Amino acid sequence: MEKSVSEKVKILQDWINNAKNVVFFGGAGVSTESGIPDFRSENGLYRQKFSYPPEVMLSRTFFDAHPKEFYEFYKERMLAVDAMPNAAHEKLAQMEKKGKLSAVVTQNIDGLHQKAGSKAVYELHGSIYRNFCMRCGKAYGVEKISSQSGVPHCDCGGIIKPSVVLYEEPLPEDAWNKAAQAIENADILIIAGTSLTVYPAAYLVQYFKGDFCALINLAETSADPKSDLFLRAKVGEVLSQIEV
Repeated sequence: MEKSVSEKVKILQDWINNAKNVVFFGGAGVSTESGIPDFRSENGLYRQKFSYPPEVMLSRTFFDAHPKEFYEFYKERMLAVDAMPNAAHEKLAQMEKKGKLSAVVTQNIDGLHQKAGSKAVYELHGSIYRNFCMRCGKAYGVEKISSQSGVPHCDCGGIIKPSVVLYEEPLPEDAWNKAAQAIENADILIIAGTSLTVYPAAYLVQYFKGDFCALINLAETSADPKSDLFLRAKVGEVLSQIEV
């Protein structure tokens, strides 16, 4: 007989209680409870109608060819600077502070883990809070992007690009290496809010060699058969019940 979500939360609680090294791997579903839409769910960005498909507008080719259209979409749909951490972000920060969680590996670019207080955050797809001039390399905060209409430009005249990984771009090597090392060293891996269909990020779970893998997601994923525990629930609703 299938266990209830509450029963599975108790199992996860026991694992965390006895764990020495917990690592969290999260995707867009971690931030939906903060009001940020995901990509592939029924109400996700990929189901909505735009002038171009979101997958196209979020590509490097599109950015280079149509920066104005890119920034119109990016500012309206991706630049969630007013979003606040939810129960999942808060609990993970608490777990890190108590010495239970060693790292957060995230596919998100919203910076909500850091807003909640997490320190060891490996951002596989970059961050909206880091931006740079493509001509001179000068760094800019998110205010430079949000305050300018149209395409933001540097003082030197160059176009400013967000330090987010677009389609056709490689993942940041440093974040990848640190994430892989963290997952490989973990005895408990919690995978949450991700469909595990975005590669190469999804490959990282293959580094896990620890004791237990828990998966929290509303929809089925390719990792369900390989996980030791899967919970069909919202990430914040599950993690808020964990005591550390």
